[in-house]
Parts: sequence; C-alpha cells; structure tokens
Amino acid sequence: MAAAPRIFEKVYSRVVSSAQAAGGAKAKIFDWAFTVGVDVVRRRQAGRPVRPWQNVQLAVADRLVFARIRARLGGNLEYLVSGSAALSPQIAEWFAAAGLPILEGYGLTETSGASFVNHPDDVHIGTVGRALSGTEVRIADDGEILLRGPGVMRGFHNLPDETARVIDGDGWLATGDVGEVDAGGFLRITDRKKDLVKTSGGKYIAPTAIESAIKAACPIVSHAVLIAEGRRFASLLVTLDPDAHTTESAEAAVERAIKSVNAVLNRWETVKQFRILPRELSIEAGELTPSMKIRRAVVARNHADVIDGIYSGRPDDPDRQAPRRAE
Repeated sequence: MAAAPRIFEKVYSRVVSSAQAAGGAKAKIFDWAFTVGVDVVRRRQAGRPVRPWQNVQLAVADRLVFARIRARLGGNLEYLVSGSAALSPQIAEWFAAAGLPILEGYGLTETSGASFVNHPDDVHIGTVGRALSGTEVRIADDGEILLRGPGVMRGFHNLPDETARVIDGDGWLATGDVGEVDAGGFLRITDRKKDLVKTSGGKYIAPTAIESAIKAACPIVSHAVLIAEGRRFASLLVTLDPDAHTTESAEAAVERAIKSVNAVLNRWETVKQFRILPRELSIEAGELTPSMKIRRAVVARNHADVIDGIYSGRPDDPDRQAPRRAE
C-alpha cells in the first residue's frame, strides 16, 4: 500500500491512543511488545545480532499484539510505501516492529515521479533509499539536492527563464530540498530549503524533523508547525486528532512530548511555548496541499493573532507561560 505519511501517522495515533485508553494489563502488554519490537528493529538497522531470547520475545509480542494490528490492516500487507512528505523515523520504526516495513521514497513531478526508494530487502529507516537506475545525485555547497538523469524534465513548457533557474547548463536539477548521501548511497532529506527558518539571533532551524519527532512522541497531535522565522525563540502551533484518545489532558500530553524532544535539541532549537489551535489545518483553508504538506506562510497568516499572542511577552522572558489553547 502506498500513501502519504499522514495516513501512517493516523494509523499510529489511532492504535497507540486506543491502547493507552484501554489501560491495565492490555496497555502494559502493548508497551512491552513495542519496546521489544523497536529494539529488534534498531539492532537490525545497526547490523547488530538479535539474540535468541529476543527472537522468542518477538514471537510472543507478534502473537499478542502485532498480528492483530496487521489483521486490522487487511492481513495480507507485506510492506508499505511512503512519499510526498517527510516520514518520522519513529513512525517507521513502529511499523517495522509490527512487521509492516515502510519503504520511504523520494521524487518530484519534475523528475517523472520516483527518483529514490528503499528496497524491501534493504530498508534504511530515516532515508529515502538509493537512487533508481540512471539517476545521478549531487549535494550542492549549501546542502541542496541536485539530480540529473533521463527522468529529469527538459524544462517548463514555454518558460525558459523558469527552466534556467532550476536546471543548469550541465543538466542538474535543483530540487529545493536539503539533504545528504551516506557512504552506502542512501539519501537522507533534512528539510525543504525554503522551510529553513532563521531566528532573530541568526540561528538556522530545520523545522520538519522537530515537528515529526513531536508528532511521534504525542499520538494525539495531528499537525505541528514550528514558528521561529525572525523570532527570538521557537514556538509551536499544534492541532489535535479528533479521533485520538488520551488518559491525561491534551495540554499535559503535548507538553510532555515537547520536553522529551527538547532534550535532544540544540538550545536555540528548543520549543519554548506552544498553542493548541481550535481546529485542524485543512486543504480548504489553504493550509495544506492535496498531498498534506504544510503551507507555512498560510498557516502563519491564518493564525497570526495566536502567534502574536505567543510573542507578546517581555523580550527577555521567552519562557513566560500563557494559556496553551488558542481561543
């Protein structure tokens, strides 16, 4: 099955929140199963051996938890394919633990669709795989991903100036995405070049990875939008999945997730404040593309009053707390 990451996030959110809401022994067994499964996935990803007793635990976890999840998804899925937006590595690990590996891929309309994809027998979580046959990749000095090959368009129809801006004289297409290629040839996308934000202190932040980590840490979050461009600190706008359940308040759940993510970030990247918006982001409001990518400028414009409220405190007091829900 192929889908945008938001579909996999919703499956993850529904399953995890339902298990947490059940409480008691069911919730403990669920958590234990995924602790076992994710540990095995990480060992395999690192090329480390899985011990015999771990295989026994994995078999028990599969029988008690993972097989039931696969059955809810039809029972015959061998693997999933994700594209069109960034997939959280934590979400990918969770599905892999359940026996449903996600093959993340990457490409543009300008490259005739897919240019990279993970192979079922060689999945590297956190990457979009190796280049397809005939596709060349190069990383520019500023980190932008450049592609060349038979799949790259000849140009925009009757728009020579636009074409010249994205394809150089040697045929390299500037993708607008920032990334890196590891020693094995696997491409890792770090962010959209235009999505990098710069604080008023001159520090750059790549928001997508932070947003994905927070959504993975808090299943009730449907969308997270980091705000920091020209601001003295980073904040976050959050929407909640209406189908998700939680045993604690939404504010407490989101705050806990932010703290866990902040713990591994640079100081200037940490989220100081957040607001829960009263509605989900939507395609109709122009805040999402049809493939569920966030249009940051539109979100910032539509919720300017909420953002202004976050930054209306004293300039030297970014940690000043205010109501977490936007009215």
